[in-house]
Amino acid sequence: MKVSVVIPALNEEATVAGVVTAARASCASEVIVVDSDSTDNTAAVARDAGATVLNWKGIAPDIPVRPGKGEALWRGVRAATGDVVVFLDADVTTVEPEWVDKLAGEFASKHVQLVKATYRRTLDGVDHGGGRVTELTAKPLLNLLFPEIPALEQPLAGEYAIRRDAALSLPFVAGYGVEVGLLIDIATAYGPNAITQVNLGVKTHRNRPLAQLAGMSDIVARTILNRAGVADTAVEEREPWVG
Repeated sequence: MKVSVVIPALNEEATVAGVVTAARASCASEVIVVDSDSTDNTAAVARDAGATVLNWKGIAPDIPVRPGKGEALWRGVRAATGDVVVFLDADVTTVEPEWVDKLAGEFASKHVQLVKATYRRTLDGVDHGGGRVTELTAKPLLNLLFPEIPALEQPLAGEYAIRRDAALSLPFVAGYGVEVGLLIDIATAYGPNAITQVNLGVKTHRNRPLAQLAGMSDIVARTILNRAGVADTAVEEREPWVG
């Protein structure tokens, strides 16, 4: 089984090298950084750390780019060549090689299509309290509207792995709705038992001020409501690459 690591990055020159270094020390056969037109030295730093750096405009260049994380992941899946794609956020400072190994290792079970990370999320130097959008928006709505989906500790985790064939066959919601959209779509297409989680310890990254979380909460809520068939909750998304 070939494993690709895809790291979406926008202006993360301070942390991306550490993520790349950890990924390269793992079982991964390739480490790709998808650079979303960073205005700092993210691309050069990632390249120096050993990643294959691709500007998002260069992946399927005939398709104009749209803003957002979902776009970078959608294009990254297209560029990857592995059987399994592991996504890692570029701003995390606690990534270890075993993160990739543990996420990819769950695919020894052939029915598994999606593996989410679980971890304690730090906030302002305390080893808990992070994941406010997860606790206040995602979990309540998922529990209410999709009770059949496993009760994941971190349904919005940016560290997760997916079979590339499955990823190519699914839409990718724009922006920060991408993770919960893939979660629901995998459960719908392959059944709830196709999803599992693995404990990676502690995640430390750049916490956003509360005021910046409103937009994230909105797209996460809209994505869940859209997938539940609630009227007037359309979301911007990319069509599947295949199928």
